[in-house]
Amino acid sequence: MTSIVKSLRVLGDTTRLRMWVLLSREELSVAELQEILGMGQSTISTHLAQLKHAGLVEDRRTGKNSWYRSKPGEAGVSKLLGLLQQEQLPEGEHDQAALELVLRKRQDKTRAFFDDMAGRLGREYVPGRSWKSIAEALLWLLPPMVIADLGAGEGGISMLLAQRAQQVIAVDNSDKMVELGSALAAKQGVTTLEYRKGDLEAVPIEDGVVDLAVFSQSLHHAIHPERAIAEAWRILKPSGRIAILDLVQHRFAEARELYADVWLGFSEVELESMLGKAGFGDVHTAVVHKEVEAPFFQTVLAMGNKQT
Repeated sequence: MTSIVKSLRVLGDTTRLRMWVLLSREELSVAELQEILGMGQSTISTHLAQLKHAGLVEDRRTGKNSWYRSKPGEAGVSKLLGLLQQEQLPEGEHDQAALELVLRKRQDKTRAFFDDMAGRLGREYVPGRSWKSIAEALLWLLPPMVIADLGAGEGGISMLLAQRAQQVIAVDNSDKMVELGSALAAKQGVTTLEYRKGDLEAVPIEDGVVDLAVFSQSLHHAIHPERAIAEAWRILKPSGRIAILDLVQHRFAEARELYADVWLGFSEVELESMLGKAGFGDVHTAVVHKEVEAPFFQTVLAMGNKQT
């Protein structure tokens, strides 16, 4: 009873009563309460302090800002709030309209940010956004599969796929890469990843046992890329899929020396032709990334299904 009497005394002031009703409807900042009630910051803060001391409101800090909302209290106080919300305060209509305006401004501020960012998202920093996090989320949408990572290198893609896959077979022709990748998988306790030494044109995997064959920036290292694609077709199950991420055909000849590239990328037409000749159907290609610094490499994605 004492707390109810105390609450009634605090709410005997019209301004505090209006604030309490508003905060029961929406969490608001001091600045928003200023705008709604047309009062100065010191006045608003003083009334909030008294409401908080009486246990009628609580605050939540986010960085430099504080947000206030009504605090669930005793049954008598909650009943009083219900009655007050049913009864129309003299300023109630104004307060409700001002509250709706403030909430619209919140939405407009968010919308304005994304309007301004339109066409720039992905090229500018956005907190919490990364392609790795998106890839991690998408992986969990995939069913467990047997995946061959052909030309796996140190195994960055293989390790990522192994989080969700039934099995990942990572193939590379470098003893050092196989040793390093195997050691990393063992160190991290990844039991679904197996490294095998082998060539892209003679993959050490049985016929028809793989659901997905992946070439990630490895096909341009094959002497005969069409043979590597044919090997992917061989190891895939009926209706299995192939995914190729590689460089779009370019003229940066130094790549042969710098990165041991055999081919200077591939055009979409070339990839579609090689996939079609190997027996893949439903072939789709798209340029999925463009670098902004010289030599302005681009990445092409090519996908297809094994036709039987």
